[in-house]
Amino acid sequence: MAKKKARPIVAVVGRPNVGKSTLFNALAGEKISIVKDTPGITRDRIYADVTWLDMNFTLIDTGGIEPESKDVILSQMREQAQIAIDTADVIIFMVDVKQGLVDADSKVADMLRRSGKPIVLAVNKVDDFNKYMADVYEFYQLGIGDPFAISSVNKLGFGELLDEVASHFDMQAATEEEEDERIKVAIVGKPNVGKSSIVNKLIGENRLIVSDIAGTTRDAVDTEIVYNKKEYVFIDTAGLRRKNKIKEELEKYMIIRTVSAVERADVVVLVIDAKEGVTEQDAKIAGIAHERGKAAIIAVNKWDAIEKDNKTVNEFTGKIRQILSFMSYAEITFISAVTGQRLGKLYELIDAVYENHAMRIATGVLNEIMAEAVAMQQPPSDKGKRLRLYYITQVSVKPPTFVIFVNDKELMHFSYTRYIENRIREAFGFRGTPLKFIIRERKEKA
Repeated sequence: MAKKKARPIVAVVGRPNVGKSTLFNALAGEKISIVKDTPGITRDRIYADVTWLDMNFTLIDTGGIEPESKDVILSQMREQAQIAIDTADVIIFMVDVKQGLVDADSKVADMLRRSGKPIVLAVNKVDDFNKYMADVYEFYQLGIGDPFAISSVNKLGFGELLDEVASHFDMQAATEEEEDERIKVAIVGKPNVGKSSIVNKLIGENRLIVSDIAGTTRDAVDTEIVYNKKEYVFIDTAGLRRKNKIKEELEKYMIIRTVSAVERADVVVLVIDAKEGVTEQDAKIAGIAHERGKAAIIAVNKWDAIEKDNKTVNEFTGKIRQILSFMSYAEITFISAVTGQRLGKLYELIDAVYENHAMRIATGVLNEIMAEAVAMQQPPSDKGKRLRLYYITQVSVKPPTFVIFVNDKELMHFSYTRYIENRIREAFGFRGTPLKFIIRERKEKA
């Protein structure tokens, strides 16, 4: 079975006030706040999943800098450009037709051009094509191809711009190798929680490392490991911090890198520091995996450094379940990269959640479970009309996705969907993977 391809990543780069966020908001629409039960993520407005015609991609806004001097502008722009070069499949380089071509644009264009990444030049604020088109041509001097005239505010020129962006997705897909069956595991977490130490220990224990995979499109380090004759690719997001004094920028950088790594993974291992406990930053990172429907394991590292009694594990598990309540399906394991404690068990968990993520259930069995669930707990009603559940079927995997046909979608409350989900989980486990439910209406026959 072919795997789903990773959603392409498109980054928007440019000087302050050229309209990056306006473009971002126009394309993202209301999708930014679509996930209601993921704390911390929707407020960031750093990335959004965008659908344009039949294309799906992740848009990253690298903007938000308001520096005081031109020197700072240039250094911050280089930082932005580096983020885009490291993480994006396609870069939209945005300039301002009203300010014209400035020195900072040329310097960043040089950097982008050398990266070898596809770059699409967007000349913004062209509110009147007849008036400004002569000025648009000035940007040919940047030497990065045809400039696309757009107006972010008026949503003009988006079609041509996005067609050009999408043409690079097609080229990328055409050059991709055959889908490989290796399990891809993203090791994610805050800085200094021990992500690299875990990967190094896994390599050291097995001594069967095949190679570090060169030429990957992102700068996360991919390491191929063979364990029990099975191949894994570990995507390590450690060591990806730049020297930056601004905490918010550092955190933004971590979030962007995490999105990039999670997008490519089958299984996400969120590493939490046992000494610090679960933090809001951990919840943001967990939210990225949850939003993308990935199989998940929470690995509590540095467990050897904790004084324990017979209640410690239960208390820590309780705190994780409370703070990461939206990810109640995730498996939890307590490990130590220093001593190697339970690291071998990590492979078993990865295999188990990977299989659950790709599990299919026969339609007949699903309908038996649903009928039993309805008999045990009557569906809700409103103003004399009762919800009726006709039929359930599984339509896809990774994550397992189910469609339930009902008489009235409005009556299918979130709590009753959760009740059906819990019955399915009781029957089949599905530990470590989110389940997705789509509710469809089917009119009753006369």
